[in-house]
Amino acid sequence: MRSHLLNNTTAEHYRRTVTAGVERVAAKIAATERPFSGVGVDELSPVVDAIDLDRPLGDATAALDELGEVYLRDAVYFHHPRYLGHLNCPVVIPAVLGEAVLSAINSSLDTWDQSAGGTLIERRLIDWTTERIGLGPAADGIFTSGGTQSNLQALLLAREEAKIRPEHHTRLRIFTSECSHFSVQKSAKLLGLGPDAVVSVPVDSNKRMQTAALARALESCVAEGAVPMAVVATAGTTDFGSIDPLPEIAALCEQFATWMHVDAAYGCGLLASRERRGLLEGIHHADSVTVDYHKSFFQPVSSSAVLVRDRATLRHATYHAEYLNPRRMAEERIPNQVDKSLQTTRRFDALKLWMTLRVMGADGIGELFDEVCDLAAEGWKLLAADPRFDVVVQPQLSTLVFRHIPSGVTSPEEIDRANLHARKALFASGEAIVAGTKVGDRQYLKFTLLNPETTVDDIAAVLDLISGHAEQYLGDSLDRAS
Repeated sequence: MRSHLLNNTTAEHYRRTVTAGVERVAAKIAATERPFSGVGVDELSPVVDAIDLDRPLGDATAALDELGEVYLRDAVYFHHPRYLGHLNCPVVIPAVLGEAVLSAINSSLDTWDQSAGGTLIERRLIDWTTERIGLGPAADGIFTSGGTQSNLQALLLAREEAKIRPEHHTRLRIFTSECSHFSVQKSAKLLGLGPDAVVSVPVDSNKRMQTAALARALESCVAEGAVPMAVVATAGTTDFGSIDPLPEIAALCEQFATWMHVDAAYGCGLLASRERRGLLEGIHHADSVTVDYHKSFFQPVSSSAVLVRDRATLRHATYHAEYLNPRRMAEERIPNQVDKSLQTTRRFDALKLWMTLRVMGADGIGELFDEVCDLAAEGWKLLAADPRFDVVVQPQLSTLVFRHIPSGVTSPEEIDRANLHARKALFASGEAIVAGTKVGDRQYLKFTLLNPETTVDDIAAVLDLISGHAEQYLGDSLDRAS
């Protein structure tokens, strides 16, 4: 069994094995004609369940053959131009190269004595990002597993900075727009705050937080004897890509001495954009910021970070363990990243972004993100001019929320069912993948455009497919009713 360990004696075996795997994936990607096979859970589950994990195949070639049947054949391929579903991006090759390197070396970024140069690379990338945001010379941060963890850590710091005794945590309030990410509510629960801790602030017609409503909510909070712990502004909502009015929110946070967190998990790609950087005006006022490089920086999952204006606030996540990072190490200025992190063992995910910047540069990333934002603008024009569809808002980033409106159908419930069916039927066909959401109480569909290879023609073709599935469902419904 030692022959399977990666070391100096097995380096050639490693090279051959990994090369064989890369060739399989490359061949599959080259031959992929649709984003999904259309396989159903009931069809695939028995195949996976039938595999006896206690009887190894003993050979990488055989394992790759099997993997082709249980995974590669039926995977969802985000690189396909008609994958228009969730916030999943096609990945850039330099980042995939970084992934291959970090997996083989297997550095753990919790302590200096497990990572050495990896620690310095991650710290340099944190500095690079905070400089782009404009957080100032005292800024710092840490890579995380994703936006949910980044938001959780930011709100943990905000809770501690509120300086409220634990028995009074039920007085703390978090203000965020009704279109913000669910991780805000989830974080409040994990942080032990009361059931009324998260205050939902109404949005305007463009799905941006109404600052007048926020001001009223903050005033009411103080008048009731509660404590405004944090305001979470969103720079790129998951459904609409809308960006809250950051300068106005910053002014209110200053007025009420409230922590300002900006969830820029989606909109962080604007940090690399030369055309749209201005959409993030005011983000430099934030006390903390979430960025997901694995969304609009075209990085493989996972690659996220939480950034803070004042590095001293990261002490709230610090715990010194004698076997790992004893307090004397901090006094000796040994850079242990675990001192800042909610995680202990942690992958060297920063290497992927490092390789991307060293090969493509920030402008290269920004150009790709600008392309998908331009595409969304063209898609909006297409939807707005098509009587078959109702589109919700003109996009700031790269999402389009809409629904099919069948001719001659007036029942909102029937229209809901037609749109739900169209999404399900499209997924089952494998020809394209779109997401869904609710606007008010009604069912809508969503294009999340993160692939620069997607064209307006792709959008038009998928709209035709959606319309066809919806009309077929309505026709079948009439047949069943008659």
